[in-house]
Amino acid sequence: MSTSPNSRTVTDRLVEANAEYAEAFTDPGMGAAPVLNVAVVACMDARIDLHASLGLRLGDCHTIRNAGGVVTDDVIRSLTISQRALGTRSVVLIHHTDCGLMKLTEDFRHDLELEVGQRPSWAVEAFRDVDQDVRQSIERVRTSPFLLHTDDVRGFVFDVTTGLLREIEPGGSPTK
Repeated sequence: MSTSPNSRTVTDRLVEANAEYAEAFTDPGMGAAPVLNVAVVACMDARIDLHASLGLRLGDCHTIRNAGGVVTDDVIRSLTISQRALGTRSVVLIHHTDCGLMKLTEDFRHDLELEVGQRPSWAVEAFRDVDQDVRQSIERVRTSPFLLHTDDVRGFVFDVTTGLLREIEPGGSPTK
């Protein structure tokens, strides 16, 4: 289906950019297992250039992103596959300052139900304290019976104004 220049969508622009990318693309010859044996779970926030902020290159890690970077059942599913089928051993969790989930509540689900007539099966996972939510995410990973490697799980808060990571200790106060 052809679109006129005035009716081009963002998706049309992305598909065109992909065509340009593919013209110069060469198969990097790597497998699906990440070179650094690490999986990074982070928020989907568009202000975070995850690979650049961590000095990562293509093939270095598995990247799992969702709203808030929270550890949900689907994140555990992805981490389980990452570890058991593709050899990752470390997990890095990254939340961030000024997160949109800090501005929502679980009432969001109720509002959706009123609007569409069906309650979502998923939780919003809203939170007020980003440090505490990182601790909760660390605990969810460390206590999952499906994950083989839970000894190297670390959590951070990315500052969207400075670009710096601040490590969060699992059971206590943040470190600098």
